[in-house]
Amino acid sequence: MSTTSHFSNPWLQWQEAVVDEAAKNAQRMRLLPSLFERAQRVRKGVTASEVVYEEDHLKILHYVSKTKPVYRTPLVFVYALVNRPYILDLKKDRSVVAKFVEHGFDTYLVDWGVPTDADRHLTLDDYINGYMVNVMDHLCERTGKKQLNVLGYCMGGTMSAMFTALHPKRVKNLILLAAPIDFGTRDGLLNVWTQSEYFDVDKFVDAFGNCPAEFLQAGFQLLRPVQNFIQKPIDFYEHMNEEKYLEDFLTTETWLQDNIPVPGEVYREFVKYLYQQNLLTKGQMMVGKHIAKLENILCPVLNLIAAQDDLVPCAQSVPFTEFVGSKDRKSILLPGCGHIGLAIGGRAQHELWPQACDWLAKRDK
Repeated sequence: MSTTSHFSNPWLQWQEAVVDEAAKNAQRMRLLPSLFERAQRVRKGVTASEVVYEEDHLKILHYVSKTKPVYRTPLVFVYALVNRPYILDLKKDRSVVAKFVEHGFDTYLVDWGVPTDADRHLTLDDYINGYMVNVMDHLCERTGKKQLNVLGYCMGGTMSAMFTALHPKRVKNLILLAAPIDFGTRDGLLNVWTQSEYFDVDKFVDAFGNCPAEFLQAGFQLLRPVQNFIQKPIDFYEHMNEEKYLEDFLTTETWLQDNIPVPGEVYREFVKYLYQQNLLTKGQMMVGKHIAKLENILCPVLNLIAAQDDLVPCAQSVPFTEFVGSKDRKSILLPGCGHIGLAIGGRAQHELWPQACDWLAKRDK
C-alpha cells in the first residue's frame, strides 16, 4: 500500500490514533502511584526564613537574605485569614517574597496559623487592634524603626487598610494586593451570594462556630465551576506526563487544597458589616471602640488589581484610592490576570512586581 493511500484511509488513521492514545494512557497510568507521594513532598514556602515572634497560633517569619538590606524600613506581608500565606512564596521563580528580598528589603510575613474551635469568638478588633498591633510593636522594637511598610493580600489587604486607618503613624507605605474595599458593588458572585436576602450569617455562625474550610473552598470552586470541575481535570489528564506542567500543578493545587477555617465572629463581621452593609467606605466601620476611616490613611498607597479577578472584582478594589486621604496614591491594573495569578502568574512576576519593588524603593530612600 502506498503512502498516499495510507494517509487517505480514514480507517487506518483512526486505528493509529487509538493505538497512539492507548500508549499515552499507559504512560499516564504508570505515573499515578507516585503522584500522591510526590504531592506530599511539595515545599510550602521556598525562601529561607526564621520564626522571630509567636503569639497563640500566629508566627512572624523573617526572610533571611545573603546580603544586608538596602532599604531602612522593614516590609511586612499581611495575608488573609483564608488559606495559607505561602502562596506569596510558592516557588523559586514564582515568589513575591523573593522579589522584595532580592531587591534589598528586610522582609517579614504574618502567618496567622490555623484557628481552633476555641477561637470562634475572636473579632476583627482582636486581629487588628490586638495581634497586628503586637506584630508591629515587636518588629519596630526588633529593627529600631518607628514605622513599617505593609503589604496586604486579599482579606489581609482589607485588614491592613483598617489598621492603617486606625494607626496611621505606624505605617510608612501601604500596598494592597487584590484587596476588597468597596462592597457596594454586585459584580462577582460572592457579592450576590452573601446578601442578607440569600444568606443569614448570624444563623450560620451560631450553628457552625467557625466558618468551615470546606464551605469556603466549595464557594471558591463554584465561582468558576466549568473550569474547576471539568476543564482542570481534563487538562491534568492530558498533561500529567509533562514534568514542568506537573510540578506547577501539584504546587498550586497543594496550596488551593490547604484550606483553613475562619474564626466565626470575624466571618460574621466581614459578611454583615462589609458585604451586606458596606460600612468601610461609608466611614462607619467600627473596629473595637473606634471607627476605621479610610480618609485617615495619609501615607503613600499602591493598589494592585487583577483585571480578571473572580474573587475580588475590579469594582471592589479599584475605588480604594478614592477614599484615602493620601496625595501619593497609585493603582496598577494587570490585564488578563486573576486573583491568584496576580501573585504567582508569569506576567505578574515579570511586569507587576518589579514595578511594585521600584515604587516602594523610591519611597524608602
